[in-house]
Amino acid sequence: MTQGPGRLHGKSAVITGAAFGIGRATAEHFAREGARLIVTDIQGEPLLALAEELRHTGAEVETVIGDVSVEDDARRMIEAAADRFGRLDVLVANAGIIPLGDVMEMTTAAWDEVMAVDGRGMFLTCKFAIEAMLPTGGGAIVCLSSISGMAGQKRQAAYGPAKFIATGLTKHLAVEWADRGIRVNAVAPGTIRTDAVKRIPDEPGGAEYLEEIERMHPMGRLGEPAEVASAIVFLASDDASFITGAVLPVDGGYLAQ
Repeated sequence: MTQGPGRLHGKSAVITGAAFGIGRATAEHFAREGARLIVTDIQGEPLLALAEELRHTGAEVETVIGDVSVEDDARRMIEAAADRFGRLDVLVANAGIIPLGDVMEMTTAAWDEVMAVDGRGMFLTCKFAIEAMLPTGGGAIVCLSSISGMAGQKRQAAYGPAKFIATGLTKHLAVEWADRGIRVNAVAPGTIRTDAVKRIPDEPGGAEYLEEIERMHPMGRLGEPAEVASAIVFLASDDASFITGAVLPVDGGYLAQ
């Protein structure tokens, strides 16, 4: 039985923060679904390695090394899609950092850094993506929010508010551009077994901390990057053609409590 073209066949997509974790899993899934990719990250070496792996599978992939919080870099990321593929159909605004600490521990510098990357970086990439999509009849944007962008959590005094920016951008941009053919949605992952999370048990008290987090998710386990990537593929695809302004939890039931 021959397999038909993927759900993103021929679509031009930019994925930010693609070198690791959810971004990497999303790039791999997009490639399997037939997308033509611009993958971006601030870390060049792992990004180039990812692109090489994807090319071996037959995917069309270009890389842009840069910082989403820098306006010129964000513009380059989006322009790369138009330059290479003639248009932009999908943006996955994934790049972000996760500083942990309560409000007493969080420094002004740490607040400014997370707001620059997670807040301004998402704003800039969405802004330039919309600008690129308008002349070609629209497209789809998927922002990475979080359970922390939907509900309060301890020790996330900077990261949590930054993810509320992701949730807010999603809803406001969705309403603003729906009549121009641009859909804007978000996923809100729970705790996902990324490379950083896998290293937690190596730290003092880390194993116990991770067990406690697992218990907080009704499914009793952490999510996998590929599970979030699957939700992103759905929202980016034409299967979600009448969905905009949605924030889809991918959280093992966390937010349902």
